[in-house]
Amino acid sequence: MSARSETGSRLDDAARAGWLYYVAGHTQDQIASALGISRQTAQRLVSLAMSEGLIKVRVDHPIANCLDLAARLKTRFALDLVEVAPSASDSSSTTIGISEVAAVQIEKWLRLPEPIVMGIGTGRTLKAAISQLTPMECPQHKIVSLTGNIAPDGSAAFYNVIFTMADRIKARSFPMPLPVIASSPQEREMLLSQPMIRQTLALAAEASVTFVGIGDLGPRAPLYEDGFVSEAELKALQKAGGVGEIVGWVFDRDGRMIDGVTNDRVSSAPLPSREKSLVVALAMGELKLPGILAAVNRRLVNGLITDERTAAALLSGG
Repeated sequence: MSARSETGSRLDDAARAGWLYYVAGHTQDQIASALGISRQTAQRLVSLAMSEGLIKVRVDHPIANCLDLAARLKTRFALDLVEVAPSASDSSSTTIGISEVAAVQIEKWLRLPEPIVMGIGTGRTLKAAISQLTPMECPQHKIVSLTGNIAPDGSAAFYNVIFTMADRIKARSFPMPLPVIASSPQEREMLLSQPMIRQTLALAAEASVTFVGIGDLGPRAPLYEDGFVSEAELKALQKAGGVGEIVGWVFDRDGRMIDGVTNDRVSSAPLPSREKSLVVALAMGELKLPGILAAVNRRLVNGLITDERTAAALLSGG
């Protein structure tokens, strides 16, 4: 048997053991008996099922402190939707917890029988959330990207999730076949004037719900680390007061868009109306606090999915 076949067979066994443990409620002794293996092997297979992402665990019971923080955030910032995930005290991850909660929220919209337009941003947190989605058939919905999917070197932008999402949910997808940031304001205007792009921009404006990430403008800003802006441009954005960005649009601590620098070259769609639709940000962590606070204060977004620590910090003024 080839190495590939052996790996596939082992993952099959892990998936079966994981199903018996998490879905059927069997003990490891019962799994060992059912599969004709030792208890130790059964334990290893269950662990493998989890480590390989074959098992997705969701906690449906609301946690009191999270509910309280969500209610206070909703009132404090006049938000239309707030979800707060428990914080993992020993984790430095900026996606764990909120990506799972976001996946549940996204699925709620996708399960609606009536057609909707869903706007999708980009970023690490959103990519993690999309990976949690249950595969489903949603031919009635349209999924539209708010931002370009081409990196500076001409390759596909790694954290653009429109194609991954469309594959998982089998919905009509509308990517933005553009660079995230054009080389000049003139190039941006030329690109956005194309009929196909105008149609995509118009569709994005009609979104009933939109999910976006918030990037920080620190030394390891995603825009910089992913190659969309140079070190000199990052420093210029910081000097201009930039504290956060949503689909490439950089804003200051008052939630006002930075004039010039890179904003006059961003090819992303404007954020849909917060008065007529729901725009939900997925963000957590100390580095993102200034950006999150500016976004909710200025109502750049009217929905927020975050964790306990970030929620408490927002309520205390950041």
